[in-house]
Amino acid sequence: MKTIDELLAEGVAGKRVFVRADLNVPLDGTTITDDGRIRAVLPTVAKLAEAGARVVVASHLGRPKGAPDPAFSLAPAAARLGELLGADVAFATDTVGESARATVAGLDDGQVAVIENLRFNPGETSKDDAERGAFADQLAELADVYVGDGFGAVHRKHASVFDLPARLPHYAGYLIATEVGVLKKLTTDVQRPYAVVLGGAKVSDKLGVIDHLLERADRILIGGGMAYTFLKAQGHEVGSSLLQEDQIPAVQEYLRRADEKGVEFVLPVDVVVAPAFPDLKTKAPAHPTTVAADAMPAGQMGLDNGPETNKLYASKLADAATVFWNGPMGVFEHPDFADGTRAVAQALVDSSAFSVVGGGDSAAAVRILGFDENAFGHISTGGGASLEYLEGKTLPGLAALED
Repeated sequence: MKTIDELLAEGVAGKRVFVRADLNVPLDGTTITDDGRIRAVLPTVAKLAEAGARVVVASHLGRPKGAPDPAFSLAPAAARLGELLGADVAFATDTVGESARATVAGLDDGQVAVIENLRFNPGETSKDDAERGAFADQLAELADVYVGDGFGAVHRKHASVFDLPARLPHYAGYLIATEVGVLKKLTTDVQRPYAVVLGGAKVSDKLGVIDHLLERADRILIGGGMAYTFLKAQGHEVGSSLLQEDQIPAVQEYLRRADEKGVEFVLPVDVVVAPAFPDLKTKAPAHPTTVAADAMPAGQMGLDNGPETNKLYASKLADAATVFWNGPMGVFEHPDFADGTRAVAQALVDSSAFSVVGGGDSAAAVRILGFDENAFGHISTGGGASLEYLEGKTLPGLAALED
């Protein structure tokens, strides 16, 4: 895989460089609530612009239905990118149409443009190779060189991620090079003990990575909504908590295999419950109580790890040499249910382990709860991509960058 440093050594002045970024930031209307993904691609964009490239930045945002939708416009992201660069960033109001062609044609050396949300064109996400390829052909007309730097999208077989690199000289940006280097530390020559913390809503989202990690990890700590399927699999009452009944046999098999292989599975010993899911807009008090994990009352919903679980998990992470964390421990967006996620983050900050926060809600939680990002070994920009890499899957966007 060629890197951006090799491209810079060859010279980029006057060249149109297409940067496939991941600007898929959370929005409250037109206000960006977390600009982490924009800041993550900044080194690549800034370096190319400094070297005289005419930089064309492209990304998706959200899940529009293959047609323009103002709610998913990249205009706020383009404006924020300009603020971070300290320079004007042009914005095209379409992907490959008249505005995109004119905007790119109007760039001078060292200038940057963002084109509109790639998913406004149905060719971006099409499962039909010909339709995707036709869109990739149109995108290729906007550029001389391709730089892949949208790690959060490399697990998608989309036109701008998979098909476009085949049509242009292609290189990996700084973010992708960093992400791949970090993930290799989690899959080859891992420093032990190796602890993995998995949370989030659904156990079905994590089955593949659990299966893979049973061959590699020393400890697996489970939290979030998925924990209640594990507790149910052990025969415990889980009240009205999130539960995937159909996954209980798979969970029981994982617990059996873990015991057989000597992998320690750590589950909550107490949980914070409430009568209903909290209001995340008003943050109104949710009247939580703490109960033993094996004594949850019917009609109560588990929404966070309890204080004894927080102490237990911190102790299980204290001596780890490597930690991978993906998924919050509870409904961290509400103050009554943020302590479990905060405790895991604090344990990683206090630990001497090489810690990787696996993107998505985990990365958002670190920022929302006020932690210094530099206190962690690495905060990934791609939760789904990180998980699929750890499952051992071939990621289309990375395969496309290989020569």
